[in-house]
Amino acid sequence: MRGATKKPPAQKNKTVIPKRAMILAAGLGERMRPLTATRPKPLIEVRGRAMIDSVLDRLETAGVNEAVVNLHYLGHMIEAHLKDRTHPRVSFSPEAERLETGGGVRNALPLLGEETFFVINGDICWLDGCTPALDRLAAAWDDARMDALLLVHPTAFAVGYEGRGDFFLDPHGRLRRRGEREVAPFVFAGMQILHPRLFDDAPDGAFSLNRLYNAAAERERLWGLRHDGDWFHVGTPEQLAEVEDELHHLSIHSVHR
Repeated sequence: MRGATKKPPAQKNKTVIPKRAMILAAGLGERMRPLTATRPKPLIEVRGRAMIDSVLDRLETAGVNEAVVNLHYLGHMIEAHLKDRTHPRVSFSPEAERLETGGGVRNALPLLGEETFFVINGDICWLDGCTPALDRLAAAWDDARMDALLLVHPTAFAVGYEGRGDFFLDPHGRLRRRGEREVAPFVFAGMQILHPRLFDDAPDGAFSLNRLYNAAAERERLWGLRHDGDWFHVGTPEQLAEVEDELHHLSIHSVHR
């Protein structure tokens, strides 16, 4: 009809990047000995850069303003290594006794605020696909449905990984944990977005985030996102050598494309 007013196109929801992140760096790194006899695992270098620095670089690129790092084993070395880092700003959450993943995050909640936040293992190595993994996690977050959103990677393509997997991912994106005698097609990739409400009924002291994942899955509020880049498991000195070799070949391939 002449003169009719056209409706403006629907606006997509703008991706909101969490402004805070937690980096888990309090582990003992026992399987990485003897390399971790004198330094914590997050300070081990992959292709000349400490793994925790690579994580912080990605957080800076994503637009994260503040990062909380928990400390236990040789924590003073991590604190000294990061003392001059300004982007993102780094604060520390020391643990006199190791609180494991869940207890470590719960202990740091006063520093993380009331909104969603990233939680990233301080000793992981990955390559992004077309869109950075942290951006993809932020874009996929749905506050109405989720308490936790985990990045997962196909076990068949996880360099250095020899385990039985962690999760099944349904077509809608919900996660189901592998049963004791099952082999699962996806491994947790060490990156996630969590909401503080996930910890509402969390216990005191040391406990694994797996405990909260299981409770969230029962409420259908545990979700997953498949990583679309490369992911590397750096668990032992032998796996570190394998990862460095794979990254070397990937860099050569990219130069000669």
